[in-house]
Amino acid sequence: MTQEADIIIAGGGLNGPALALALAQSGHTVTVIDARAAPIRAEQGFDGRAYALAIASRRLLTMLGVWDDVSAQSQPILKIKASDGRAGQGPAPFFLTFDHAEIEEGPMGFMLEDRYLYAAFLAAMQADARVNFLPGETVVAQQVTANGVTVTLASGTTHSAKLLVGCDGRGSGTASRAGITRSGWGYGQTALVTAIAHERPHNGVAHQFFMPAGPLAILPLPGNVCSIVWGESEATAAAIQALPDDQYLTALRPRFGDFLGDIALAGTRFTYPLSLSLANSFVAPRVALVGDAAHGVHPIAGQGLNLGLRDVAALAEVITLAARRGEDIGAADVLDRYQRWRRFDATALALGMDTVNRLFSNDNALLRATRDIGLGLVDALPGLRRLFIRQAAGLTGDLPKLLQGKPI
Repeated sequence: MTQEADIIIAGGGLNGPALALALAQSGHTVTVIDARAAPIRAEQGFDGRAYALAIASRRLLTMLGVWDDVSAQSQPILKIKASDGRAGQGPAPFFLTFDHAEIEEGPMGFMLEDRYLYAAFLAAMQADARVNFLPGETVVAQQVTANGVTVTLASGTTHSAKLLVGCDGRGSGTASRAGITRSGWGYGQTALVTAIAHERPHNGVAHQFFMPAGPLAILPLPGNVCSIVWGESEATAAAIQALPDDQYLTALRPRFGDFLGDIALAGTRFTYPLSLSLANSFVAPRVALVGDAAHGVHPIAGQGLNLGLRDVAALAEVITLAARRGEDIGAADVLDRYQRWRRFDATALALGMDTVNRLFSNDNALLRATRDIGLGLVDALPGLRRLFIRQAAGLTGDLPKLLQGKPI
């Protein structure tokens, strides 16, 4: 049996539901297909995933009607401190501090756990009659015709639409079935991720500590708790992850430092391999890619979800304006507008994060001296520092309306 919708979204993580809600608000009917069972992710405890939502992303969530449901679980980011150093030796003399007081829009961003944001998206999708949410279903085939696209699910049902959007991650089946190839490489690094409880308040300060093996991000969550994303070489990360909890903390302490007092585990421990994965095209006939399906990036600047939400806002705007003009929303010229809007920006940011990781993830004495002086120079120049803050907050560039806090 074939069921009709305007748009089919393969992938129900975060970008997929965000896009579905944005499109539904503009009057489109949407089918969201998610391989995972829906309630589990919303009900489980901390699973290692927490996001630094930029100001622009918070605006989008407000426009989608979900921010009020998660704001109480969020932690405003008031400062960001970046420093270079070695484990057990503390930071280098030169460091960089971003302070929210230097911009007019308030906190630079908000930390929020995945489980809370997903639960809000799930409730919003279930409450919108224009969204048909199908958890526990997997797309196994897709067929494009001149007038639309049809997907076949593992359960045997088929669904047709004018456009298929792949929000199905770095290993996107949507992309591979559409013949879209990828470029990228691994970093030889693994991220160790967990939640850490600490004695002293973090005061809304996020820390990025660059060490030779990889960066350590200490990201504030509500209460005296932080999320850490701790980059190490693959072999070292595997050895640390295999340690019992007390020895894991013993390995972490000289890297974390004692500025927040004594630390303890406050969540389950996870690991994620780190790599760069860029789709060589963001579009194909009747197909568009969003989020990690288009660009899987290094987490060094916490921009992965923010990049995906920029895609969401841009694609929703392109599709909605095309529909209002009476155009075929899956036509090649319509999708090309989305690609022109997003591909250069996303690729440039992905390669920029790649460069920063390579520059800082080494112990070369000359590079160490150069990058430390560079951090100090940026910190000493208010105009340049303010520019970096606004970029990190998602306030620069050609912003789609939803990221400006405006309806399409």
